[in-house]
Amino acid sequence: MVAAKRVFSDKGLSKATMEDIAKEAELSPGTLYLYFKNKDELFSSLSLRILQYLNIRLDHIVNSEKEMRPRNRITALKEAMYDVYEFDPVMLINMFHLQSSETLKNLSPELLDSIKALSRSSIQTTARLFEAGIADGEFIDEHPIALAGIVWAIFSGVVLWEESKRIINNEKNYVKQTLEVAFEIFGRGIRKKPEAGPKSKSAGGVS
Repeated sequence: MVAAKRVFSDKGLSKATMEDIAKEAELSPGTLYLYFKNKDELFSSLSLRILQYLNIRLDHIVNSEKEMRPRNRITALKEAMYDVYEFDPVMLINMFHLQSSETLKNLSPELLDSIKALSRSSIQTTARLFEAGIADGEFIDEHPIALAGIVWAIFSGVVLWEESKRIINNEKNYVKQTLEVAFEIFGRGIRKKPEAGPKSKSAGGVS
């Protein structure tokens, strides 16, 4: 697995081969195929680590939520997601590509079920944070799963967009700064606005 991670990091998912990984691990290709039926399955097994770590970070926020104001949970979400990015940016980026490709069809049912379960868990845990904010009257009353999906879309979109900019234009990595702005805008958007009081009437009776 360590050898595979090095190869995927150096060559990327599309260019890496099972032979490259076997050579890096000092194994024969035949031995490697005893453990993984193809490159996609090996890569997806590595991606599970990212999803597991994401769920650990989200669970920590949920377990601490009673001590947080709902608006502070948005900040905690942003920090957790950036922490996951820093944990392994290359594997995270490749995982986003994996989830939007045909690769998932090449996985064993067991591995695919694990990926689905961890992805579902991360969405549901995030939704619980929004449920609490809605119940407290701090967040707008929209479906928590939809709000969680928007957060995931922000995270994946920012990471992939900034990575493409860095590759094409050789720009500095601005993932952290862009996430700051994106979550600030999102946080403002979901906060429930205080209801306006009754309009006062002028002396002439015209409101």
